[in-house]
Amino acid sequence: MFNSVNNPFGNRSVSSSTSSDSNGKRQKEEPKKELKKYLEEEEADEVRIGGLPILTEDEVFAMTKSYIAKLKDEHKNNEKTVKKLDKYLEKFDIKKFMKKNPDMTSPDFYMVMYNETEGLLN
Repeated sequence: MFNSVNNPFGNRSVSSSTSSDSNGKRQKEEPKKELKKYLEEEEADEVRIGGLPILTEDEVFAMTKSYIAKLKDEHKNNEKTVKKLDKYLEKFDIKKFMKKNPDMTSPDFYMVMYNETEGLLN
C-alpha cells in the first residue's frame, strides 16, 4: 500500500539509473580492457627537455674538458682534488661514456658529469 501511494508511476516498476544491466557491465569492462591494452604496449620511455639536440662525441668530449677545467679552477687550492680530476680526464674514454649514456642532451650531460665527479671532490 505504501508503494502505490508514493509511486506516481502507478504499478509500473521504476528502474534506477544505476541498474546493472548487460549494457552497463560492458561499459565498465571496456575501460579496463583499454587500460590493459595501454599497459601491455611496449613503448620506450624517453623524455627530452624542450626537444634539445642530442650531443655528438666531439661535443661531449669538449664539454667534459671544459667541465673538468672549471672544477680544477674552483678547487685549485686543494692539490689532491686537482690530481684526481687530472687522472679522471686522463682515463676518460669517450666511447665508453657515450655507450653508457646514449642520446644525451646538454642537461643530461651536466647531470651525469656531476654524479661522476662528485666523489672526486670530497
